[in-house]
Amino acid sequence: MRNKDRKRHNEGHMVARIGWLRAAVLGANDGLISTAALMVGVAAAEASRGSILVSGVAGLVAGAMSMAAGEYVSVSSQKDVETAELDREKFELAEYPEAELAELREIYVQRGLSEDLADQVAEALTAHDALGAHARDELGLTEAAAARPIEAAGASAVTFSAGAAIPLIVAVLSPQAVVGPAITVATVLGLVGLGALGAWAGGAPMLRPVLRVTFWGLMALAVTALVGRLFGAVG
Repeated sequence: MRNKDRKRHNEGHMVARIGWLRAAVLGANDGLISTAALMVGVAAAEASRGSILVSGVAGLVAGAMSMAAGEYVSVSSQKDVETAELDREKFELAEYPEAELAELREIYVQRGLSEDLADQVAEALTAHDALGAHARDELGLTEAAAARPIEAAGASAVTFSAGAAIPLIVAVLSPQAVVGPAITVATVLGLVGLGALGAWAGGAPMLRPVLRVTFWGLMALAVTALVGRLFGAVG
């Protein structure tokens, strides 16, 4: 009966989604807000539809490349640190095995195990995979959370492009006279959707994330529209 209950009890923790969720929502929000703000600013300067579209495409390409490059450099730096830590741990395991075993034992004692049980666990895990045990329990490194620069760069570029595509599509489909307002409305709706999606996927209440991302998106649109209007008046 106990084994049967264990099989039925399948927990799904939202914390496992935090890494990819943060990157995806950040990329899409950046793409949507930055591209929409750029296009709204150009539209406020009473530019032609062609100029608005060119600014949007340029913003999408430049932003996607920037996001990818920044994420690649950042995650590569994290990977370098992880690799250095693991190399150091390999050396210490080879040179000071008893000290490393004692270190692992102390970690388990601090987590609530008795000294005898901590001894048994430390010895068993060391015999099975000493480096894996120290990477996980001493350094906090796991395979699921390992740094992957290329994957991170690609995901950032794709999500940024997906967000940036929204104002571009709206600009293509909208009449010239209402391009700016149409982009603004679509951006607000997109931000509400992204905020709600991120909150839902992360298991958090929706209202605060939606209000937060929508407020800052509107601020960006308002500022760039003002700048575009001022430059358009000067021109």
